[in-house]
Amino acid sequence: MKELTIIFPHQLHFPHPALEIKRPVVLIEEALFFTQYHFHKQKLILHRASLRAFQEMLEKKGFSVSYIAATDPMHELSAYLKKLAKNGLKNLHFINPVDDWLQLKLSKNAKQLKFELTEYDSPGFLNTLREVEPFFEKRKTYFQTDFYCWQRKQRNWLLDQHGKPVGGKWTFDDQNRERYPTKNSPPALPTMKPNKQVKEAIEYVESNFPKNPGETKNFNYPVTHEQARDWWRDFLETRFKDFGIYEDAMTIQHTWLHHAVVSPLLNIGLLEPTLLIKDALEVGKSKKIPLNSLEGFIRQIAGWREFIRIVYEREGRKQRSTNYWKFTRKIPSSFWTGKTGIHPIDHLIETLKKNAYTHHIERLMVLGNFMLLCEFDPDDVYKWFMEWYIDSYDWVMVPNVYGMTQFADGGLMTTKPYISGSNYLLKMGDWDKKKTTQLENGEVVSWTEIWDGLFWRFMDKQRGFFLKNPRLGMLVKTLDKMNPDRKKRLFEVANAFLLQLDRTK
Repeated sequence: MKELTIIFPHQLHFPHPALEIKRPVVLIEEALFFTQYHFHKQKLILHRASLRAFQEMLEKKGFSVSYIAATDPMHELSAYLKKLAKNGLKNLHFINPVDDWLQLKLSKNAKQLKFELTEYDSPGFLNTLREVEPFFEKRKTYFQTDFYCWQRKQRNWLLDQHGKPVGGKWTFDDQNRERYPTKNSPPALPTMKPNKQVKEAIEYVESNFPKNPGETKNFNYPVTHEQARDWWRDFLETRFKDFGIYEDAMTIQHTWLHHAVVSPLLNIGLLEPTLLIKDALEVGKSKKIPLNSLEGFIRQIAGWREFIRIVYEREGRKQRSTNYWKFTRKIPSSFWTGKTGIHPIDHLIETLKKNAYTHHIERLMVLGNFMLLCEFDPDDVYKWFMEWYIDSYDWVMVPNVYGMTQFADGGLMTTKPYISGSNYLLKMGDWDKKKTTQLENGEVVSWTEIWDGLFWRFMDKQRGFFLKNPRLGMLVKTLDKMNPDRKKRLFEVANAFLLQLDRTK
C-alpha cells in the first residue's frame, strides 16, 4: 500500500478533499480522541457512531475502507504509521487536523519513517492561515471584534451599499442579554431516533469505557450528514428568530433555549461553516429574522469560531504553557460528582452528565468564572473541559481556557479576566439564591455569599493587576469602601470554602 488517505474522528467531511476513489481509506479512533482523557461517554458515542456511519456511506460509494477501533493497539497513530511504513507506505493523504499534537505525530513520523505527507485545507473552517496572515502578522495581541469586522468587510456579509454594517453598527451584542421569561417555553430540539450505529456505539462505550463521565441514555445528537442537515434546518425554522435576544440567558428550567447546538456537528465535519453562513443569511432575509439574531449567529461562526481557531494555530503552544496567576489548586472530585454545594455549578454538572453540553455563557460566566475565583490550575481546568464537553477539541479549549476563562495567558486575547460576583448570575438566570451549603465547621451559608466572598477575595489578592485598569480599579475602590465587618465575613466564608476544597480529594 503505497498511498493511503487517513481520516480522523473530527474530519467526516463529504465531499472530502483527500478522498480519491482508487486510493484506500482508513478511519481511526485515534488516541487523542478516545483514550487521551476520560472523555464524556456521549462524545465517544458521537465519534464511534458517526465514524461507522461515514464508513458505511463511503463503502456504498465504492471506496475501500479500513477501520481501527480504540480497542486496537494500532489506534495510537505512531504505532499505526510504523506498521504502514514497514508495509511500504510512500504517501499519506490527510486534511489539516487543526490539532497541534496530531500534527506533530504526523510530521515526526513522516520524517523518521521517510514517507511523504500530502495535506489538504480543512473544509471545517472559513479561512486558511494563509488567507488571514495579512491581518494578523506582527500582532502581539488578538481582539475578536477587530477580526470579525474585517471578516465581514472581506466577504461582504451584512453590509449596505456603502460598505457600512447593516443596522448601523457591527455588533448587536448589547441586544443579546435579555433574561428568559418565566412563562416562555422554547421549542424542543428534534428527537434523533437511534440508528444501528448509535445502538452499537452505546454498547461499545459502555463496555470499553464504563468509568468515563456522563450518561448514555440521553444521547440525542445527529451522527450522519443527513441528520445534521435536518437538525440545522430545524433551528432555522423554530429557534433562530429568538436566538439573539436570549443568547446570553440562563435558566434551570430549560437546557437548550434557542441555541442552534451545532458546534458538536461543525467540529466533526457533519456540517460546514460555509453552509451555515449561507443558509443563515438567506433565511435571515426571507423570514425577516431580527438583526440581533442574524448578526449574533454570524458573529459566533464567522467571528468567534474562526478567531479561536486562528489564535490556537498561531499562539496555542505559547498559551498552553502559561499560568499568569501562578495558580496550582487541583480540581476536587466534587466537580465531577456535582456535589460542590454551589447551586449553579452543581446544576450545570448535572446537565453535563445528561447532555455533555451547556451553552457558551454558562461555560464562560459560571463554570470558568468560578474556577478562576477558586484559583484552579489552568491545566486542570483545560482537562476538565476536555473531558466533559461533547464539542471539546484542543483547538477549542486551549484559547478558551488559557485565554478566555482563566486569563492564564495574561491578556493575549482579552483585556481583562471574565469574572463576576453572584449578581451577574442572578441578573441573567433564575438561579435560586436561597440555596445553601454547609461548610466543614457546620455553618450553613448561601452559595451567593461564597461566590461573592471568592470574588472580592480575588479582587483583593490581585489588586495590583486591577488598579492598572481605570475601570477595573473602581472595583478595588468599592472593596476598600466596604463595611469592614462585611468584608471580614466574606473573606472568612471564601477561605473556609477553599480550605474545604483542598481537603477534598
